[in-house]
Amino acid sequence: MKRLLVLTAVFLLVSSPAFGATVKSYQVTGPVTALTDDTITVKKGKDLWEIARTPDTKVTGDLKVGDKVTIEYKMTATKVEVKEAGKAPAKKK
Repeated sequence: MKRLLVLTAVFLLVSSPAFGATVKSYQVTGPVTALTDDTITVKKGKDLWEIARTPDTKVTGDLKVGDKVTIEYKMTATKVEVKEAGKAPAKKK
């Protein structure tokens, strides 16, 4: 009985990270090229990255255009549109 309890506890500890999986974080670093209340635009290489921000976005320091920043962000789906699968091509005999 005691062994069963120990095995159950170990199983729960090992499997719990799968249930509490979090969304992967990403980051981009570069100079700020534009700022609005809703976005921060950063230049990375030749590309401009426009990152959305909310009132909950934590900013350390006095953010202004020209500052070099590192922004951590997460990709979250806002809409998913399911398309009907196409018909498989007919097999030749």
